[in-house]
Amino acid sequence: MTTTAVLIPGDGIGPEITAATLRVLDAADANIDWVERQAGVAAMDAGDDVLPQSTLDAIDEHKVALKGPCTTPVGKGFQSVNVQLRKAFDLYAAVRPVRNMPGVETPFSNVDIVVVRENTESLYSGVENEITPGVVMSMKVATLKGCTRVARWAFNYAKQRNRRKVTVFHKANIMKLTDGMFLDCAGKVHEQEHSDVDYDTMIIDAACMRLVQDPSRFDVLLLENLYGDVVSDLCAGLVGGLGVIPGANFGDDGAIFEAVHGSAPDIAGQNLANPLALLMSAVMMLNYLADRDGNDAHRQSAERIKKAYDEALTNGQKTRDLGGSLNTDEFADVVIQNL
Repeated sequence: MTTTAVLIPGDGIGPEITAATLRVLDAADANIDWVERQAGVAAMDAGDDVLPQSTLDAIDEHKVALKGPCTTPVGKGFQSVNVQLRKAFDLYAAVRPVRNMPGVETPFSNVDIVVVRENTESLYSGVENEITPGVVMSMKVATLKGCTRVARWAFNYAKQRNRRKVTVFHKANIMKLTDGMFLDCAGKVHEQEHSDVDYDTMIIDAACMRLVQDPSRFDVLLLENLYGDVVSDLCAGLVGGLGVIPGANFGDDGAIFEAVHGSAPDIAGQNLANPLALLMSAVMMLNYLADRDGNDAHRQSAERIKKAYDEALTNGQKTRDLGGSLNTDEFADVVIQNL
Protein backbone atom coordinates (compact mmCIF):
# COMPACT_ATOMS: atom_id res chain seq x y z
CA MET A 1 0.00 0.00 0.00
CA THR A 2 1.39 3.37 -1.05
CA THR A 3 0.83 6.42 1.15
CA THR A 4 0.81 10.01 -0.08
CA ALA A 5 2.73 12.58 1.97
CA VAL A 6 3.83 16.17 1.46
CA LEU A 7 7.54 16.87 1.07
CA ILE A 8 9.00 20.29 1.93
CA PRO A 9 12.75 20.31 1.17
CA GLY A 10 13.30 23.64 2.93
CA ASP A 11 16.22 26.07 2.69
CA GLY A 12 20.02 25.92 2.77
CA ILE A 13 21.09 22.31 3.25
CA GLY A 14 17.47 21.19 3.18
CA PRO A 15 17.35 20.03 -0.45
CA GLU A 16 20.59 18.03 -0.04
CA ILE A 17 19.58 16.14 3.08
CA THR A 18 16.09 15.64 1.66
CA ALA A 19 17.49 14.03 -1.49
CA ALA A 20 19.69 11.73 0.59
CA THR A 21 16.76 10.78 2.82
CA LEU A 22 14.54 9.99 -0.14
CA ARG A 23 17.19 7.68 -1.59
CA VAL A 24 17.27 5.70 1.66
CA LEU A 25 13.48 5.55 1.88
CA ASP A 26 13.25 4.28 -1.69
CA ALA A 27 15.88 1.62 -1.00
CA ALA A 28 13.92 0.50 2.06
CA ASP A 29 10.72 0.14 0.00
CA ALA A 30 8.94 2.74 2.09
CA ASN A 31 6.23 3.18 -0.58
CA ILE A 32 5.63 6.91 -0.15
CA ASP A 33 4.14 8.94 -2.99
CA TRP A 34 5.54 12.44 -2.45
CA VAL A 35 3.77 15.70 -3.22
CA GLU A 36 6.56 18.30 -3.20
CA ARG A 37 5.82 21.84 -2.01
CA GLN A 38 7.93 24.82 -0.95
CA ALA A 39 8.18 26.95 2.18
CA GLY A 40 10.60 29.49 3.62
CA VAL A 41 13.22 31.37 1.64
CA ALA A 42 12.99 28.79 -1.16
CA ALA A 43 9.34 29.71 -1.66
CA MET A 44 10.12 33.42 -1.62
CA ASP A 45 12.92 32.92 -4.14
CA ALA A 46 10.35 31.26 -6.39
CA GLY A 47 8.19 34.38 -6.20
CA ASP A 48 5.66 33.03 -3.71
CA ASP A 49 4.73 33.68 -0.09
CA VAL A 50 6.98 32.36 2.65
CA LEU A 51 4.30 29.74 3.33
CA PRO A 52 2.33 29.37 0.10
CA GLN A 53 -1.34 28.47 0.11
CA SER A 54 -0.55 25.53 -2.18
CA THR A 55 1.66 24.08 0.57
CA LEU A 56 -1.04 24.54 3.19
CA ASP A 57 -3.65 22.98 0.90
CA ALA A 58 -1.47 19.92 0.25
CA ILE A 59 -0.84 19.31 3.95
CA ASP A 60 -4.53 19.80 4.70
CA GLU A 61 -5.38 17.19 2.08
CA HIS A 62 -2.83 14.51 2.98
CA LYS A 63 -2.49 15.16 6.75
CA VAL A 64 1.20 14.29 6.93
CA ALA A 65 4.42 16.00 5.82
CA LEU A 66 8.19 15.62 6.00
CA LYS A 67 10.00 18.96 6.19
CA GLY A 68 13.61 20.03 5.89
CA PRO A 69 14.94 23.07 7.79
CA CYS A 70 13.59 26.53 6.92
CA THR A 71 15.42 29.76 7.62
CA THR A 72 13.97 32.14 10.23
CA PRO A 73 15.36 35.69 10.36
CA VAL A 74 16.44 36.91 13.82
CA GLY A 75 14.79 40.01 15.27
CA LYS A 76 13.05 41.07 12.05
CA GLY A 77 11.48 39.79 8.86
CA PHE A 78 8.85 37.10 8.39
CA GLN A 79 7.40 34.88 11.10
CA SER A 80 8.87 31.41 11.54
CA VAL A 81 7.51 28.91 9.04
CA ASN A 82 7.52 26.30 11.79
CA VAL A 83 5.33 28.46 14.04
CA GLN A 84 2.95 29.22 11.18
CA LEU A 85 2.55 25.53 10.34
CA ARG A 86 1.90 24.60 13.97
CA LYS A 87 -0.81 27.25 14.24
CA ALA A 88 -2.36 26.48 10.85
CA PHE A 89 -2.84 22.79 11.65
CA ASP A 90 -3.11 23.00 15.45
CA LEU A 91 -0.06 20.77 15.92
CA TYR A 92 -0.02 21.15 19.66
CA ALA A 93 2.46 18.43 20.69
CA ALA A 94 6.10 18.77 19.62
CA VAL A 95 7.98 15.55 20.30
CA ARG A 96 11.72 14.92 20.31
CA PRO A 97 13.09 11.52 21.28
CA VAL A 98 16.65 11.83 22.58
CA ARG A 99 18.85 8.74 22.94
CA ASN A 100 22.51 7.88 22.83
CA MET A 101 23.52 6.89 19.33
CA PRO A 102 26.00 4.07 18.71
CA GLY A 103 29.44 5.32 17.79
CA VAL A 104 28.72 8.90 18.91
CA GLU A 105 30.79 9.53 22.01
CA THR A 106 29.45 11.95 24.63
CA PRO A 107 30.09 12.47 28.35
CA PHE A 108 26.76 10.76 29.07
CA SER A 109 25.45 7.24 28.58
CA ASN A 110 22.06 5.61 29.07
CA VAL A 111 20.23 8.73 27.87
CA ASP A 112 16.72 7.85 26.73
CA ILE A 113 14.47 10.90 27.05
CA VAL A 114 11.38 12.03 25.17
CA VAL A 115 10.65 15.76 25.32
CA VAL A 116 6.98 16.63 24.84
CA ARG A 117 6.49 20.36 24.32
CA GLU A 118 3.23 22.29 24.15
CA ASN A 119 3.44 23.81 20.71
CA THR A 120 0.82 26.55 20.27
CA GLU A 121 0.70 28.77 23.37
CA SER A 122 2.95 30.47 25.95
CA LEU A 123 5.22 33.33 24.82
CA TYR A 124 5.30 31.86 21.31
CA SER A 125 1.72 33.00 20.78
CA GLY A 126 3.36 36.12 19.34
CA VAL A 127 1.26 38.63 21.31
CA GLU A 128 3.73 41.51 21.55
CA ASN A 129 3.14 45.25 21.87
CA GLU A 130 5.11 48.45 22.25
CA ILE A 131 3.60 50.07 25.34
CA THR A 132 5.53 53.30 24.91
CA PRO A 133 8.77 54.12 23.10
CA GLY A 134 11.48 52.01 24.70
CA VAL A 135 9.03 49.68 26.48
CA VAL A 136 7.71 46.48 24.87
CA MET A 137 5.58 43.66 26.25
CA SER A 138 5.22 40.00 25.32
CA MET A 139 2.14 38.14 26.56
CA LYS A 140 2.39 34.59 27.91
CA VAL A 141 -0.81 32.73 27.01
CA ALA A 142 -2.11 29.56 28.65
CA THR A 143 -5.52 27.98 28.20
CA LEU A 144 -7.25 25.15 30.00
CA LYS A 145 -7.79 23.38 26.67
CA GLY A 146 -4.16 23.74 25.55
CA CYS A 147 -2.63 22.65 28.83
CA THR A 148 -4.97 19.68 29.23
CA ARG A 149 -4.65 18.24 25.75
CA VAL A 150 -0.84 18.24 25.68
CA ALA A 151 -0.75 16.65 29.13
CA ARG A 152 -3.15 13.96 27.94
CA TRP A 153 -0.99 13.42 24.82
CA ALA A 154 2.15 12.97 26.95
CA PHE A 155 0.55 10.47 29.31
CA ASN A 156 -1.03 8.52 26.43
CA TYR A 157 2.36 8.38 24.74
CA ALA A 158 4.06 7.20 27.93
CA LYS A 159 1.56 4.39 28.35
CA GLN A 160 1.63 3.31 24.69
CA ARG A 161 5.43 3.21 24.63
CA ASN A 162 5.83 1.58 28.05
CA ARG A 163 7.74 4.57 29.43
CA ARG A 164 8.23 4.64 33.16
CA LYS A 165 7.55 8.25 34.20
CA VAL A 166 6.31 11.69 33.13
CA THR A 167 8.01 14.73 34.67
CA VAL A 168 6.65 18.27 34.32
CA PHE A 169 9.19 21.10 34.27
CA HIS A 170 7.61 24.41 35.36
CA LYS A 171 8.10 27.78 37.03
CA ALA A 172 4.77 27.86 38.87
CA ASN A 173 6.46 29.27 41.96
CA ILE A 174 6.82 32.57 40.05
CA MET A 175 4.27 32.41 37.20
CA LYS A 176 1.46 31.16 39.40
CA LEU A 177 -1.37 31.58 36.89
CA THR A 178 0.14 30.41 33.58
CA ASP A 179 2.57 27.78 34.76
CA GLY A 180 0.22 27.08 37.63
CA MET A 181 -2.50 26.15 35.14
CA PHE A 182 -0.09 23.95 33.17
CA LEU A 183 0.95 22.14 36.34
CA ASP A 184 -2.62 21.78 37.59
CA CYS A 185 -3.85 20.34 34.29
CA ALA A 186 -1.04 17.78 34.16
CA GLY A 187 -1.76 16.73 37.73
CA LYS A 188 -5.47 16.26 37.02
CA VAL A 189 -4.83 14.22 33.86
CA HIS A 190 -2.48 12.00 35.85
CA GLU A 191 -4.86 11.57 38.78
CA GLN A 192 -8.04 11.05 36.77
CA GLU A 193 -6.81 9.16 33.69
CA HIS A 194 -3.28 7.79 34.16
CA SER A 195 -2.62 7.17 37.83
CA ASP A 196 -0.74 4.00 36.86
CA VAL A 197 2.03 6.09 35.23
CA ASP A 198 4.69 7.50 37.57
CA TYR A 199 4.55 11.29 37.74
CA ASP A 200 6.54 14.08 39.32
CA THR A 201 7.22 17.79 38.92
CA MET A 202 10.34 19.94 39.09
CA ILE A 203 11.03 23.67 38.99
CA ILE A 204 12.77 24.16 35.67
CA ASP A 205 16.02 25.77 36.83
CA ALA A 206 16.70 22.96 39.29
CA ALA A 207 15.54 20.44 36.70
CA CYS A 208 18.07 21.67 34.14
CA MET A 209 20.83 21.29 36.72
CA ARG A 210 19.70 17.71 37.39
CA LEU A 211 19.57 17.01 33.66
CA VAL A 212 23.23 17.81 33.14
CA GLN A 213 24.21 15.95 36.32
CA ASP A 214 22.41 12.70 35.54
CA PRO A 215 20.08 12.60 32.51
CA SER A 216 19.39 8.89 33.04
CA ARG A 217 16.98 9.75 35.87
CA PHE A 218 14.53 11.29 33.38
CA ASP A 219 12.12 9.63 30.96
CA VAL A 220 9.25 11.64 29.41
CA LEU A 221 9.48 15.40 29.98
CA LEU A 222 6.37 17.59 29.65
CA LEU A 223 6.92 21.32 29.21
CA GLU A 224 5.18 24.48 28.04
CA ASN A 225 6.30 26.00 24.76
CA LEU A 226 9.34 28.16 25.55
CA TYR A 227 10.77 25.80 28.16
CA GLY A 228 10.31 22.88 25.80
CA ASP A 229 12.14 24.68 23.02
CA VAL A 230 15.15 25.34 25.22
CA VAL A 231 15.23 22.02 27.07
CA SER A 232 14.85 19.94 23.92
CA ASP A 233 18.03 21.49 22.52
CA LEU A 234 19.75 21.03 25.87
CA CYS A 235 18.87 17.34 25.78
CA ALA A 236 20.14 17.07 22.22
CA GLY A 237 23.49 18.32 23.46
CA LEU A 238 23.68 15.37 25.85
CA VAL A 239 23.83 12.88 22.96
CA GLY A 240 25.78 14.70 20.23
CA GLY A 241 23.68 17.63 19.06
CA LEU A 242 20.75 18.40 16.79
CA GLY A 243 22.26 16.35 13.97
CA VAL A 244 21.23 13.12 15.72
CA ILE A 245 17.76 14.16 16.94
CA PRO A 246 14.46 13.68 15.07
CA GLY A 247 11.43 15.88 15.54
CA ALA A 248 7.69 15.69 15.04
CA ASN A 249 4.67 17.94 15.54
CA PHE A 250 1.38 16.18 16.25
CA GLY A 251 -2.22 17.33 16.22
CA ASP A 252 -5.49 15.47 16.42
CA ASP A 253 -5.78 15.43 12.62
CA GLY A 254 -2.27 15.21 11.22
CA ALA A 255 1.46 15.49 11.82
CA ILE A 256 4.57 17.14 10.37
CA PHE A 257 7.98 15.52 10.81
CA GLU A 258 11.11 17.64 10.52
CA ALA A 259 14.82 18.02 11.03
CA VAL A 260 15.05 20.35 14.01
CA HIS A 261 18.48 21.79 13.19
CA GLY A 262 19.04 24.94 11.18
CA SER A 263 19.39 25.45 7.44
CA ALA A 264 23.19 25.96 7.69
CA PRO A 265 23.58 28.27 4.68
CA ASP A 266 27.35 28.38 5.21
CA ILE A 267 27.69 24.78 3.97
CA ALA A 268 24.71 24.65 1.62
CA GLY A 269 25.43 23.11 -1.77
CA GLN A 270 28.72 21.53 -0.62
CA ASN A 271 27.45 17.97 0.07
CA LEU A 272 28.74 18.21 3.67
CA ALA A 273 25.54 18.18 5.72
CA ASN A 274 24.50 15.28 7.93
CA PRO A 275 21.15 13.86 6.72
CA LEU A 276 20.66 11.70 9.81
CA ALA A 277 18.24 13.97 11.70
CA LEU A 278 15.86 14.15 8.74
CA LEU A 279 16.23 10.42 8.13
CA MET A 280 15.38 9.72 11.77
CA SER A 281 12.36 12.01 11.46
CA ALA A 282 11.29 10.03 8.39
CA VAL A 283 11.49 6.85 10.49
CA MET A 284 9.17 8.50 13.02
CA MET A 285 6.83 9.34 10.15
CA LEU A 286 6.77 5.74 8.92
CA ASN A 287 5.90 4.48 12.40
CA TYR A 288 3.15 7.10 12.65
CA LEU A 289 1.73 6.03 9.29
CA ALA A 290 1.86 2.39 10.38
CA ASP A 291 -0.24 3.25 13.43
CA ARG A 292 -2.59 5.54 11.49
CA ASP A 293 -3.23 3.30 8.51
CA GLY A 294 -2.58 -0.14 9.94
CA ASN A 295 0.18 -0.61 7.37
CA ASP A 296 2.78 -2.87 8.95
CA ALA A 297 5.03 -2.56 5.88
CA HIS A 298 5.78 1.03 6.93
CA ARG A 299 6.88 -0.19 10.36
CA GLN A 300 9.11 -2.83 8.80
CA SER A 301 10.75 -0.22 6.57
CA ALA A 302 11.26 2.05 9.57
CA GLU A 303 12.94 -0.72 11.56
CA ARG A 304 15.23 -1.63 8.65
CA ILE A 305 16.33 1.98 8.22
CA LYS A 306 16.96 2.44 11.95
CA LYS A 307 19.10 -0.69 12.08
CA ALA A 308 20.98 0.44 8.97
CA TYR A 309 21.98 3.87 10.27
CA ASP A 310 22.77 2.46 13.73
CA GLU A 311 25.11 -0.01 12.03
CA ALA A 312 26.80 2.76 10.07
CA LEU A 313 27.45 4.79 13.24
CA THR A 314 28.64 1.71 15.13
CA ASN A 315 31.20 1.07 12.39
CA GLY A 316 32.47 4.65 12.56
CA GLN A 317 30.92 5.59 9.21
CA LYS A 318 29.86 9.12 10.10
CA THR A 319 29.67 12.60 8.65
CA ARG A 320 32.18 15.26 9.64
CA ASP A 321 30.02 16.91 12.30
CA LEU A 322 30.17 13.61 14.24
CA GLY A 323 33.90 13.16 13.81
CA GLY A 324 33.78 11.09 10.64
CA SER A 325 34.79 11.79 7.06
CA LEU A 326 31.70 10.98 4.98
CA ASN A 327 29.80 13.56 3.00
CA THR A 328 26.02 13.68 2.64
CA ASP A 329 25.74 11.28 -0.27
CA GLU A 330 28.37 8.88 1.08
CA PHE A 331 26.52 8.49 4.36
CA ALA A 332 23.31 7.74 2.49
CA ASP A 333 25.22 5.19 0.37
CA VAL A 334 26.47 3.40 3.49
CA VAL A 335 22.97 3.24 4.99
CA ILE A 336 21.62 1.86 1.71
CA GLN A 337 24.38 -0.76 1.62
CA ASN A 338 23.47 -1.79 5.17
CA LEU A 339 19.85 -2.21 4.14
